[in-house]
Amino acid sequence: MSRIDRGGDRPKQFAPRRTIEGVEEGLLLAPKFNAEGLVPVVTTGASSGEVLMMGVMNADALLQTIETGEAHYWSRSRQCLWHKGAKSGLVQKVMQIRVDDDQDAIWLRVEVAGIASCHVGYRSCFYRSIPVGPLGETPIILTLEETAKVFDPVAVYGHAPNPTQL
Repeated sequence: MSRIDRGGDRPKQFAPRRTIEGVEEGLLLAPKFNAEGLVPVVTTGASSGEVLMMGVMNADALLQTIETGEAHYWSRSRQCLWHKGAKSGLVQKVMQIRVDDDQDAIWLRVEVAGIASCHVGYRSCFYRSIPVGPLGETPIILTLEETAKVFDPVAVYGHAPNPTQL
């Protein structure tokens, strides 16, 4: 049995969404998950403010994150609960969790137990930038903002399947 006790379909730890005022101005957590049962999560470095990654959580991932103080996500590619850093050691220790005004997005401020958050080996998952300006007739060329990986993914993950899906 899950450590998360549920009352019906909604975990008892989440308040019902009864009024707009209650959701926007109230003090009870009443997250709004999309049709797939997910809520987007932006994760930044607690000290640097740098965006480390973007992910999603289902109710279990959000509750596990709250309960353990370590980031848990729903892996869309693996279709399972994912404790960030469980395999790599790059655990994200949660320093603060924020929810937006209508409670349909989460912001985690974390400290990473290590030097990176990206499974590709870069410090941040946002290691490329998109140029701004007139569009041509060819594919847009990205700019690499982090020029060196901070760890070797094969050394950290071995030959585990890559979670990236085409």
